Amino acid sequence: MRHIVSGIKTVFARFRAEQRGSVAIEAVILVPVMIWGYLAMFTIFDSYRQYTTQQKAAYTVSDLISRQWAPIDAGLIDGTHTLFEGLTRAVGETGMRVTVVQYNDILEEYQVVWSRTRGGMVGLSSEDVASWSDRLPDLVDQEQLILVETTAAFSPVFSVGLGARTINNFVFTRPRYTGQVCFDDNALGEVCDMPGPVVPPVSDDEQA
Repeated sequence: MRHIVSGIKTVFARFRAEQRGSVAIEAVILVPVMIWGYLAMFTIFDSYRQYTTQQKAAYTVSDLISRQWAPIDAGLIDGTHTLFEGLTRAVGETGMRVTVVQYNDILEEYQVVWSRTRGGMVGLSSEDVASWSDRLPDLVDQEQLILVETTAAFSPVFSVGLGARTINNFVFTRPRYTGQVCFDDNALGEVCDMPGPVVPPVSDDEQA
């Protein structure tokens, strides 16, 4: 048994001290690994670049809308969607949703003043945002907020373990120059505010 262990140690010692090798064999082993590592780094960097670019584009759209002092219309929404696609150089399907949210201090909830979409997204309703206290900042009564949500399909350049996915952004901005951003709807006219203050129901005990 002692001779077997000694022989194994001798073999490993000889192998560790061996410095001869074949460049061709080493290249066959290492070159594919090096190429995969380079492609993986490029793909991961490109993924972060896409995420950052789309987030910046969403903030640009939100900031542009926040600076409008005159009512905006469907043409401006179309233009901001086109701007988003141009800034991100999108090659897949994109979507955008612009919503003006107002806080109701009586009901202690957020309400939707107007919501418009492009690219197949669905507009928001007051029921959707009523309990978004964990997603939206604190507002005073009747204060408004511009919410811009974008979505874009993303496919990695190389297949290195990152699958195709959808990049979503959720940004909000307060109106810059006016207290509200109105939407000029051909059918409804200018939509600037909620129809009126919503008063919660009063119980018989409270009336007494």
